[in-house]
Amino acid sequence: MNKFFKAAAFAMGLAAFGAASFQAAVANDSVPPEVKAIQKRGVLKVGVKNAVVGFSVQDPLSGEYKGFEDDLARMIAEKMGVKAEFTAVTAATRTELIDSGDLDVVLATFTITDERKLHWDFTTPYYTDADTVLVEDKSGIKTLKDLMGKTVGVSSGSNSARALVEALIANKLIKGEGYDAKTFDASTWKEGVKFHQYDDYPAISTALASGEVDAFCVDKSILAIYKTKGRSYIADSFAPQDYGAVTKKGSGLSAYVDGLIKGWLADGTIKKLIHENGLDK
Repeated sequence: MNKFFKAAAFAMGLAAFGAASFQAAVANDSVPPEVKAIQKRGVLKVGVKNAVVGFSVQDPLSGEYKGFEDDLARMIAEKMGVKAEFTAVTAATRTELIDSGDLDVVLATFTITDERKLHWDFTTPYYTDADTVLVEDKSGIKTLKDLMGKTVGVSSGSNSARALVEALIANKLIKGEGYDAKTFDASTWKEGVKFHQYDDYPAISTALASGEVDAFCVDKSILAIYKTKGRSYIADSFAPQDYGAVTKKGSGLSAYVDGLIKGWLADGTIKKLIHENGLDK
């Protein structure tokens, strides 16, 4: 089994209890008030990315969203008996829109971390990815070591810069003196590499092409769309990370969505969607 789908294997063990108890709760009309409010509204407000191939891409002409996370969102909405209304989010805006109530749930390649779980609710992981670095072939950069002294483009609000620094420390390429994961600031980090932060991924890709940055670091699945002719991934990958659906902390919607995700992991639905969207390659 591919290590990236360990969440599915784990969920199989919970199938009998998790899925059954969840369905029983719904049958007993114990649907949380937050879910009932969405059903009354008739729309599930969902935050997704709009340019991550396989996960969520918005057609520029029709406006339609297509991808694995869009499929999951529509399935969640269908279970509620409502329609999914999509809003494009970035790593920097997705939590703000959850906190403000503008969105009910976010499915946007959102990495689960202990720190983030203090502020928002995450479902059981539905996909596992890892970070890597994309470079122009002409740069000659092939490994983490080759990144020394370079400028790396990352997305504002993402964990990519921190993950890269930790990989450099783990590989003894930098000492990392003074590094603290809790206080890390990509804008001020200077040891080994420097970072330039951007609001979205297309902007980083453009910066890479123009030479404004030497490398583009983020989850490999996100980088796939930007791996065009003349570009390559470096040999190293790092920081395995789980993606989950995100809801407001303490919301009754959280357990409801988690129950659905667990059920779809257990019965193979999510594995099938991953394959259909080309994310198991």
